[in-house]
Amino acid sequence: MTGQPHAPSYYAATAHPQPDCQALKGRREADVCVVGGGFTGVQAALELAERGFSVVLLEARRIGWGASGRNGGQICSGLSADMSKVEKWVGLDDARKIFAATEEAKAIIRERVIKHAIDCDLAWGYFHAAERAREMAEVEAWHDHWRETYGVTTLSVARGAAEARRHVASDRYIGGLFDAGAGHLHPLNYCLGLARAAALAGVEILEGSAVTAVAPGVRPLVKTAEGEVSAAFVVLGCNAYLEGLEPALRAKIMPVGTYIGATEVLGENRAGALIPGNAAIADLKFVLDYFRRSADHRLLFGGRVSYTTREPADLKAAMRASMLRVFPELGDVAMDYAWGGFVAITMERTPHLGRIGSNIYFAQGYSGSGVTLCGMAARILAEAIAGQAARLDLFSRLPHTTFPGGPLLRTPTLALAMLWYRLRDLLP
Repeated sequence: MTGQPHAPSYYAATAHPQPDCQALKGRREADVCVVGGGFTGVQAALELAERGFSVVLLEARRIGWGASGRNGGQICSGLSADMSKVEKWVGLDDARKIFAATEEAKAIIRERVIKHAIDCDLAWGYFHAAERAREMAEVEAWHDHWRETYGVTTLSVARGAAEARRHVASDRYIGGLFDAGAGHLHPLNYCLGLARAAALAGVEILEGSAVTAVAPGVRPLVKTAEGEVSAAFVVLGCNAYLEGLEPALRAKIMPVGTYIGATEVLGENRAGALIPGNAAIADLKFVLDYFRRSADHRLLFGGRVSYTTREPADLKAAMRASMLRVFPELGDVAMDYAWGGFVAITMERTPHLGRIGSNIYFAQGYSGSGVTLCGMAARILAEAIAGQAARLDLFSRLPHTTFPGGPLLRTPTLALAMLWYRLRDLLP
């Protein structure tokens, strides 16, 4: 094995066999060098290979090692930012184009699972669960806005606890918003399936090949400890793991730790009783809980955030305590797995797409919606490299504020901001 093993998670334990890929040694020439073997990188590589480009993909560890192989597996609609904000930033017409791209993002998942026969437990249905009256008001406004402005017909409001229980059998919720157009999947198996499709399309995938520098130029040179790739174009798909490659890009994102637990197998009947329609569930708090059933009838329960590199003490116990607040009847159930990883957020909670100079492209900062949005972002980058940059230029118009405080102070600054949001979540 050339790359670092995956984190010990439920996803890693149930991943399909993954072939080892060699590390980069010596020099390669390619049309495009893609840096990063997560959702963005493998899909950019696939898109470009399908367009006839020769592509080398460099992954520091293993395909799907980062957030792409550790996340909640939730396929969300829209952006993490409210669309009313997007309308103010770019105008209604362009907001509609951006929203259409997010709808295309979900279609990309559906199409690729079918086209490439990716076994990743894809299921549809997503319920946003409300605990408070003000959240129900938000849900009603959300439903009306998306229907009237964007023509969305997949949303329906669950009014009252009885209707909420049709989606999630917990006394905690008083209603919510059901989205038939969103859903969930096994993220690591999806990423591995995409990588297999990219390799079959001609992409050379090299693992255990951490990039140490990207030297700009007419043909940028991408360097690792033991080799280099000369390419006409470079795609940076590193997201929270960009580290020191491009400090100006790194300043636009904040890596945030998020955590998930997986219970022991509950059995089909018990798991089905908790979430009768097999939808993905998320509440409406800023620091939200999210959970769903697995294909083998476990409960996957995620939440908590951290702005440090420190994992919460006794993570299994912490995630189990969060789960019991929603499902107290699971007091006899053990957590078999608990793990975490880092996602990248932007200040505006919109994805950050663009280019450096004329031939280095990037996509990052999906702010919790990466399962859905990475495929769309990868397609937009591939379009631009192929000479059609209209959609990249559109997304480049979204504002992206540099995080305050610089490398040393932004973590405590964000921690204070998060405390404010936690207090707000407690308001009736």
